[in-house]
Amino acid sequence: MSCILLIVDDSPILRSAIKKVVKLAGLDEDHIFEAGNGKEALELMETVWVDLVLLDLNMPVMNGEEFATELRKRPDLEDVAVVVVSTESNQDRLDRMRELGAIESLHKPFEPEDLRRIIVKSLGVKL
Repeated sequence: MSCILLIVDDSPILRSAIKKVVKLAGLDEDHIFEAGNGKEALELMETVWVDLVLLDLNMPVMNGEEFATELRKRPDLEDVAVVVVSTESNQDRLDRMRELGAIESLHKPFEPEDLRRIIVKSLGVKL
């Protein structure tokens, strides 16, 4: 079983690094999509089914918290798993993300095995 993954981060360099880690964790590149902010992510999700979103919080246009709020308003997307992958250390903000349905958070930088473990735990898939 595989999963469709969406990396949402405003930094192309960080998206590339996360994508590399995800590929090292065993996910096929064809199953990895990218967006530079929450608005782009929601637009992409109108045409592509996504199982798991790896979400940065600090982005222009639509930040991670705004994205998660909008995601939960949409019946067809409200069950998509979200993992916060950010440098954010404000506990109140991370708690708000959990209230919005984020199932995990991973602090950048992280080890590839930590990301793999979170994907497996979040989706129950083998990579």
